[in-house]
Amino acid sequence: MARAVNKVEASGTAHLVAALAKALREQQQLSQEELGKKIGYTGSAVSAMETCAQPASDKMLAKLEEALGGGLGVFEKARRWMLLEKYPARFRGFSELEAGAVTICSYETLVVDGLFQTEEYARALIGGSYPPVAEQKREELVEARLARRALFERDPAPMVELILEEGVLKRPFGSWEVLRGQLRSLAGDARRDNVCVQVLPMDRGLRGTHAGDRGAMKLVETKEHEHVVYMEIEDQGILISDPPEVSQLAHRYAKIRAQALSPDDSLDFIERLAGEER
Repeated sequence: MARAVNKVEASGTAHLVAALAKALREQQQLSQEELGKKIGYTGSAVSAMETCAQPASDKMLAKLEEALGGGLGVFEKARRWMLLEKYPARFRGFSELEAGAVTICSYETLVVDGLFQTEEYARALIGGSYPPVAEQKREELVEARLARRALFERDPAPMVELILEEGVLKRPFGSWEVLRGQLRSLAGDARRDNVCVQVLPMDRGLRGTHAGDRGAMKLVETKEHEHVVYMEIEDQGILISDPPEVSQLAHRYAKIRAQALSPDDSLDFIERLAGEER
């Protein structure tokens, strides 16, 4: 049943990749089993890809490029669009902005920003969401989320700021070990030259002001040096580009940053939590 649903829901890019792979395979007079051996998959997996019962993963596309691409780069180019189509519809527009951004500033109140998530944390978070998603869809979402981390290695590298509410660092998904692994990974990312991670203390409101009480947001400076803000509310994505509105939200973000712990104190706090046993 899951594979029948996949055939119906498969994207246009997935169908194009399937048809192209089949045509090139037959042109080279390879059986599905023979192609499978060349790329490290079973003949059944190749068949499932060609019928869109199981669309090609990012890893399979890379292998298809090596085995069938013939130097044209078609499967390599398809990787970007296949990953893009795996994102929820509300996020696709922003994902393109994020991938090419000069600066990304994120404030998160409930979960670790997806850009920083480990595979285990992402899988536990997505797998436990409501309404539940099928296993294959979950794995596609995890794959697409992890692919966003390529941004850290981009040249030139963007400047990335992340402010997390303290509660995010203490909220487990899956298991306490998954959370500890996420905290260790977050501490490692915080040491990157182009990354700044800060923690907003849970008791901030006791000091009279709490600039982050209206929820999460992401501020992005695009490669054209335009500024936009992205927010999600109950599965709805909101992209704001009106300069006065963006300016107001940028000022609010700056206030949140000023109320957070310093980057050094934040890193010490994260590492301390990562070492705690529960």
